[in-house]
Amino acid sequence: MRMIPLAKPQISWQERSAVIKVLKSSSLAQGPEVMAFEKEFSKIVGDRDCVAVNSGTSALHLSLIALGISENDEVIVPSFTFAATANVVALVGAKPIFIDIDPKTYCMDPAAMAKAITNKTKAVIVVHLYGLPANMNQIMKIANKNSLFVIEDAAQAHLAAINNQNVGTYGDAAAFSFYPTKNMTSGEGGMIVLKNSTNARLCRLLRNQGMETRYQNEIIGFNLRMTDIHAAIGRCQLKKLSEATDKRIKNAQFLSSNLNCDTLPFVPEGYKHVYHQYTVRIVIKRDTFSKLLREKGVGNDVYYPTPVHQLPSFNHKIELPNTINASKEVLSLPIHPSLSKRQLRKIVDLFNKIQDEVY
Repeated sequence: MRMIPLAKPQISWQERSAVIKVLKSSSLAQGPEVMAFEKEFSKIVGDRDCVAVNSGTSALHLSLIALGISENDEVIVPSFTFAATANVVALVGAKPIFIDIDPKTYCMDPAAMAKAITNKTKAVIVVHLYGLPANMNQIMKIANKNSLFVIEDAAQAHLAAINNQNVGTYGDAAAFSFYPTKNMTSGEGGMIVLKNSTNARLCRLLRNQGMETRYQNEIIGFNLRMTDIHAAIGRCQLKKLSEATDKRIKNAQFLSSNLNCDTLPFVPEGYKHVYHQYTVRIVIKRDTFSKLLREKGVGNDVYYPTPVHQLPSFNHKIELPNTINASKEVLSLPIHPSLSKRQLRKIVDLFNKIQDEVY
């Protein structure tokens, strides 16, 4: 029995040829491919400045540093996300303030955000979870009223939009990821998108040991560069992103039309969901349901089984009921562009069969 994978990077001869070209050039580190990738990615984020780095986590980390977030500052974050969203806050010495989510969208609840603001709050990290944009209109109103920086964690949301405005173009900074499971990949990598060109230059310094000119170190920095090998892959993937996104949406429409499930992904009017994950809720015996699907050859997973505020690394004693419920009920099914019609039908048939027989 062949397993239908939950995620599958689309790597073809274009990516292989691009990598071979870089290898033959003998210029493997950050160079012309990285610069070209930044310029090309800028076109999907309103021509904002883009800075390529080695991971989405680094993109978030440097965004916070560039915006001046530091010790004793508070940064509002959702707890229903990957740990990196909160890790970077702690890494700059600030305090993550965990808030609850909207149970329909799984994204940050603007009302909860407003209640969490104190005189120490300096920023909010908004996560566009599963590929669905958060409620940026409300979030930006609250942030502007309280003079807060807004960082968009768009790691899962390439080309997601609200009324045709792409994510990554709302806040002061945004971070995208190109990890192999994401909607596009560079093998490993991330992109910082910045509203302010001064902050963009600062991020370029920070990623490269604090220097723009060799041996002229202006500040203390890191080595968080993207290589030309990774950028070459990313450039190929970017060319395919629109078509791949359309396929994800088409696959989601098929699942939503055929699954015997009352808790399908919710998409507000005017929102473009790009389905990094296709996530439903299994209210009773979620883990049993997941195991049965996997035994029948349908890959699936839980994003995320433990809210970040409950992880040993944070262990915050707070009540976030929507987050807790989601962590116990969500289940993500295959949605990637490589799925065949036969595989989609198998997912539907097995899901519905388990639903009927077990529940």
